[in-house]
Amino acid sequence: MIKVLCIGHSSYDITVKVDEFPKENTKTRFINKIACGGGPAANAAYLLGKWGVSTTFAGVVGNDVFGNRIRKELESVGVDTRYMETSYENDTTISFIIANQKNGSRTSFNVADNYVGLKKYDFDYTPDVILVDGHDVLASRSTLERFPKALGIIDAGRYTEDISNLCKKVKYLVCSKEFAEKASNLLIDYNNPQTIVNVYDALMKKYENQEIVITLEDHGAVYKFGDDIKISPALDVKPVVDSTGAGDIFHGAFTYVIASGGNVEKAVKFGNIAAGLSLGTVGARLSIPKLDDVKKVYEKNLG
Repeated sequence: MIKVLCIGHSSYDITVKVDEFPKENTKTRFINKIACGGGPAANAAYLLGKWGVSTTFAGVVGNDVFGNRIRKELESVGVDTRYMETSYENDTTISFIIANQKNGSRTSFNVADNYVGLKKYDFDYTPDVILVDGHDVLASRSTLERFPKALGIIDAGRYTEDISNLCKKVKYLVCSKEFAEKASNLLIDYNNPQTIVNVYDALMKKYENQEIVITLEDHGAVYKFGDDIKISPALDVKPVVDSTGAGDIFHGAFTYVIASGGNVEKAVKFGNIAAGLSLGTVGARLSIPKLDDVKKVYEKNLG
């Protein structure tokens, strides 16, 4: 069985639903909340476990109720948590999220004592696929170098020099529009498709050995297949209830296809479908669709 290792950030998300963004200097009472684990690599690991992939997650949580809940959530879908570390100096990172039900926007407040990385990453097995989210550069770089035959995938959401250098150690660079613009020093204008091509060309020159995907949120994702630069449109979903975790779900679904031996084109389309289906439910992990539902939409679109 193919083994996937996910390295990176884990948090606990607490979401409340509103009809409009609260006004400053007012008090708003909430009776109901939606709570579940979060974090890019952890969410991707949860999806992979839910979809039946042999998955390990390596990241840090606090010695608190939220850390325990995250561990139990991952284990509930079969994710191996042996390499999760517990910090006794720092609490689990918490994300407070306001989900606007009228327009589908979400505002997040990420609260952490400190962003800490793994102290140990001497994995006693050989992974076939390694997904990193750039939050733990040292552990990610060391693991990718230790297992050069593994297929490396990075979820590059933000640009730093360290993350940029880490991108050169993976096969699949899957990045956000923000990362792509900062890495290329160019801007994307959706009204001018040539700007997308220009940014993509610049990334190909900078990351010569990587297969590159740029996620464009509700505009889909751009990738290269054969000699052609293509855009796979986002799934048209209405109404959009909550976009929290949609990007993480895209990366998890993308990794699922790559781990299953699929190509980049199928991986991008699968990712778009999974992310799109998640938009109708509040809460990142709670919105992860069933694998069969994603397959049905994919097969329907092929026809």
